[in-house]
Amino acid sequence: QESELLSPAQIVRIYSENKKVFARTAGDCYEVKDRLYVLEEQLEKQKFVRISNSELVNVQQIGKLDMSYAGTIQVRMKNGDVTYVSRRYVRKIKEVLC
Repeated sequence: QESELLSPAQIVRIYSENKKVFARTAGDCYEVKDRLYVLEEQLEKQKFVRISNSELVNVQQIGKLDMSYAGTIQVRMKNGDVTYVSRRYVRKIKEVLC
């Protein structure tokens, strides 16, 4: 089994799906062994913000925010990925971005 070291700047988003955690870069997707909350603690200083129970995004990789959805915010990442901020985390992302 091969491991690859990613720098936080390369990571667009980190999310959990089917009880596994993945890190998405501009071109690839990697399975990560750590839990999401562990990564959140480690990456806090590098400007990652939790946008839902199952996802962290790199604030520097956000391309566009669309607030026209009732109660949620659509996030379009610079690599083209689209995700959503859950209502519970709207205040948190606004604090980080403002």
